[in-house]
Amino acid sequence: MKKSRFATVIVAAAVVGAGFAGYGTAQFANPAYAEAVRLEAPVAAPGFADVVDAVSPAVVSVRVRSRIDNVSDRSPRGFDYRGSPFEDLPESHPFRRFFDREFGGREFGGRDFENRRFGERQPERPRRARPVSQGSGFFISGDGFIVTNNHVIENGEEFTVIMNDGTELDAELIGADPRTDLAVLKVDDDRDFTYVTFGDDNATRVGDWVVAVGNPFGLGGTVTAGIVSARGRDIGAGPYDDFLQIDAAVNRGNSGGPTFNLAGEVVGVNTAIFSPSGGNVGIAFAVPASVASDVVAELMEDGDVERGWLGVRIQPVTDEIAESLGLADASGAIVADPEEGAPADRAGIRAGDVITAVNGDAIDGPRDLSRAIAGFDPGTEVTITIQRNGDSRDLAVELGELPSLQSFADAGPGTTPDTVEPSSMDDLGLTVVPADDGEGVLITSVEPDSPAFQSGIRPGDIIREVNNQPVASAADIEQRVAEIAERGRAAALLRLEGEDASRFVAVPLPRG
Repeated sequence: MKKSRFATVIVAAAVVGAGFAGYGTAQFANPAYAEAVRLEAPVAAPGFADVVDAVSPAVVSVRVRSRIDNVSDRSPRGFDYRGSPFEDLPESHPFRRFFDREFGGREFGGRDFENRRFGERQPERPRRARPVSQGSGFFISGDGFIVTNNHVIENGEEFTVIMNDGTELDAELIGADPRTDLAVLKVDDDRDFTYVTFGDDNATRVGDWVVAVGNPFGLGGTVTAGIVSARGRDIGAGPYDDFLQIDAAVNRGNSGGPTFNLAGEVVGVNTAIFSPSGGNVGIAFAVPASVASDVVAELMEDGDVERGWLGVRIQPVTDEIAESLGLADASGAIVADPEEGAPADRAGIRAGDVITAVNGDAIDGPRDLSRAIAGFDPGTEVTITIQRNGDSRDLAVELGELPSLQSFADAGPGTTPDTVEPSSMDDLGLTVVPADDGEGVLITSVEPDSPAFQSGIRPGDIIREVNNQPVASAADIEQRVAEIAERGRAAALLRLEGEDASRFVAVPLPRG
C-alpha cells in the first residue's frame, strides 16, 4: 500500500507539473518578446590563397646594419705593460703576436714601446657594419618606396631589403616618424615593383578576417590569418595611439609588415605585440591605415612630418573633476599647465580650462585633442572651445609647430619655512604651510585613508588653486571649500604641483 500511495503522489505531481509547464510555454511564446539573434551560417570558411598570391611579391624583409666602433678605439685600457712578464715572451708566442699587432709591430722593451701605453689611441681602423635588427616592410609604390617601422630602422646606417624571390637590394632611409613608429625606405632600381595600397580601415569591423605577412624570426615570408579583435586601442606608446588589435600570429620580425583585408588592401602596419613570453599569444597591434597613409605620404614628400602644436599639458576629465567644476558630463580635456609662450598661452588658455571642441568638433578626451591638433599644419588658426568658471567661450589660436624633442620644465616641490606653524585641515586630512614662493601652500602631511590620501595627494605636493581660484594659506582653502559646499557640489578641484609637474585632483567633500 505504501508503494501504491507513493506512486499516486508522483503521478499527481507529474500532472500538475505538466500543467504548469504548458502554462509557462504559452507565456514565453508571447509575440511581445523580441526574437533571439539568428544569422545564416556561411557555406564555407574563407580561403586566403588568392590574397597571398597577389600581395606576397610586395612584402619584403628588412635587414639593418649599424656602424660599430672598434673596441680598441673606444675602450681605454690605461695599463702600462713595461716591466711585465709579457715583455719577454718568445716571438712564436700567440700573446707576443697579439701585442706586436696591437703596437704596430714595435719591439717590446724598445723605445717606442716604452713611450706607448694601452690607454693611447691606436691608428683608426675601418669600422665594420654589423647587423643590429631585422623586420618587415612592403612596397607602397611601383618606383621603390617601402613602408616599415621606425623601431626597425632606428640607429641604422645600411639597409637591405630581401624580396619574396630572394633578391637583395640596397635601400636608403627617406624619413621616419617616431611618434607613430613609421618609416619610409627607397630602393633605386629600374624595375617596376609590385606594390600594395592602403585601404579604408574605417570600414573594417571587429570580427573581419585579416592576413598578416612578414618575416618572423628572420624566417622570410610567412603568412598568418586571424580577425580584427578590437579597434582604437591605446597601448601607451604615444599620444596618437589608435591601434587595431588583431589575433593573427605576429612575432618578432613581423614589425613593419602589413595586415591585409581580403581585398588585398593594407588596413594596418604591424607594430607591437602583447606577450609575457616574447612570443605570440594572439594579441598584436597595428597602426591603422587611416593614420599610416597620411604619415607615409608626408615622409615620401618631405622626409619628415609636421604637426600642429598647442602647447598645453592636459589630463582626462574624470567624473569627480566634472562634478567639482559643475560640468554636465566627464568629457573634454582639462588643461593642467599651458607652456609659457606657447600658442595656447598667447591665446589666453589657462590652467583649469576644459577644452571641449576644436573647430566645432567635440573632444572626448586628451587623446582626441592630441590627434585633432596634430592633424593641422603649423600656422593654422583654429577655434578652441573651452569651459571656464561655468561659461563656454571660443578662443582663436594660431598653432605652432610641434618640436621634434619636446621638453617641459617640471616645477619641483617647495621647502618648509622654519618659522611657520603648520595648519591642519581635518576635513580633508591635510597639514599645510605656505609655500616659500608665496604662491600656494605646501602639504607637509596627509592623513592615511583621508579623502586627500585616497585621491593621490602626498606630502611635498603644492596646492596652487582650489576650483581655479588661487590660494596662499589654509584659510584660503577652507574658504574655497565652504563656497563649493554651499553650491551643493560633492568635490573640490585642486591644482597641484609636484615632481610630476602640474595636475588636477578632485577631492570628495565630507557630508553632513
